[in-house]
Amino acid sequence: MKVLVTGTEGYLGSLLAPLLLEKGHEVTAVDTGFYKVGWLYNGTNLTAKTLNKDIRHITLEDVQGMDAIVHMAELSNDPTGQLSPNITYDINHKGSVRLAELAKQAGVRRFVYMSSCSVYGVATEGDVTEESAVNPQTAYAECKALVERDVKPMADDNFSPTFMRNATAFGASPRMRFDIVLNNLAGLAWTTKEIKMISDGTPWRPLVHALDIAKSIACVLEAPRDIIHNQIFNVGDTANNYRVREIAEIVAESFPGCELSFGQSGADNRSYRVSFEKINSHLPGFKCDWDARRGAQQLYNVFSQIDMTKDVFESRGFTRLKQLEYLIRTQQIDKDFFWSGK
Repeated sequence: MKVLVTGTEGYLGSLLAPLLLEKGHEVTAVDTGFYKVGWLYNGTNLTAKTLNKDIRHITLEDVQGMDAIVHMAELSNDPTGQLSPNITYDINHKGSVRLAELAKQAGVRRFVYMSSCSVYGVATEGDVTEESAVNPQTAYAECKALVERDVKPMADDNFSPTFMRNATAFGASPRMRFDIVLNNLAGLAWTTKEIKMISDGTPWRPLVHALDIAKSIACVLEAPRDIIHNQIFNVGDTANNYRVREIAEIVAESFPGCELSFGQSGADNRSYRVSFEKINSHLPGFKCDWDARRGAQQLYNVFSQIDMTKDVFESRGFTRLKQLEYLIRTQQIDKDFFWSGK
């Protein structure tokens, strides 16, 4: 299958593209290159031909001849979304819908969109399912919900979108991120021997390993059309719903000598448990291979192997907001988040 994958130089994309290549797919990669500096370790044996392009600049010619598009190239996470909400909507909402329109116009039959469980926001009544009402709390989450709303009606006999609502990602990736909860706590445990929570850790978060997200996408691309056509899948495992407190305890236990403390209830009221029954019962070949404890141990092993320092952990390349603020401050990207001079 000829697959165009956007965001291949990001945290998830740098794991997905090699997996698809290993499975025999012909992969064309697209990435604008904001996070090239964030390379933690040499963890990929295969790389795809890459178009150095902002998704807002992708043309009909770029997508013609593709059998599928996997779209994950957006401004990622809530702090980044709040940095410039207007640009977040321009890229994450309008840019993503435009890409889907180009895909349909070019005759691309499958369009796999990386959504997020963050669309559920605050959920108080049991485990949310794909049928639950969305309640996005941030620009990032709202854009995910808007793309789902606008792309679903495009589905027809020749165009099959699929929406993957990922749980909060964790785990090692060559293009690492330390601004997501388990990875951040692991970095603190390694570099400071201390996890000092400012909240009581009671909110719920569903977690999913980055490699399990990649696995889910491969399964969608290879699944019969009637299973994935215009479907939403929560990506993860119901057993991997954790209170933030539990995540901190697991990480602390996985890093010898780490001290753990908790504070009072925090200002972040996002809390939701998610049901992942649909993906595990309907998508052929999908089952999570990772849980939080195995992921924390993986990170401990990687940090040990590369002798990670505090300077590396805190460097801008591994935190989305820090890197974008640097690119703006140095005027390498303009007010619209295009590379200067382009």
